Amino acid sequence: MDTLSKSHLLDSLWQIIPQNQKAVAKSLKSWNEVHTSRLAVFPEAPPHTPAIDWAYYKASLDKFTAVVDAEEKDVKTRAELESLSKTTTEEYKKQLEKMRNIIPCDQMIINNLNEVFPETKLDKTKYPCWPYQ
Repeated sequence: MDTLSKSHLLDSLWQIIPQNQKAVAKSLKSWNEVHTSRLAVFPEAPPHTPAIDWAYYKASLDKFTAVVDAEEKDVKTRAELESLSKTTTEEYKKQLEKMRNIIPCDQMIINNLNEVFPETKLDKTKYPCWPYQ
């Protein structure tokens, strides 16, 4: 970006800054200029800078990627177990509430027993003949 377009951009930016914030903007601009001039003294890359060993970083990253993937899988498994546990807990709570609402056994008749425990109902299609009929 050449200096003319940069100054034009700064002028247009300066026009949209509210009056009560111009002092802050001016201090930021001077702070930026000071640091830019300090950084301009340094070369782009010092000559003694070693080359980056990308193979080493890739190997390190692969090692950690495997660890992160394993932990992610573990978290998913835990979440599945937690949701399964919640559904099981809800089912048990429903069964417990059902048991609490049962009338006492000494007051039950066979119809109440069959309502509460449907598995005790006599299956007349499977066993059509009963001894006391």
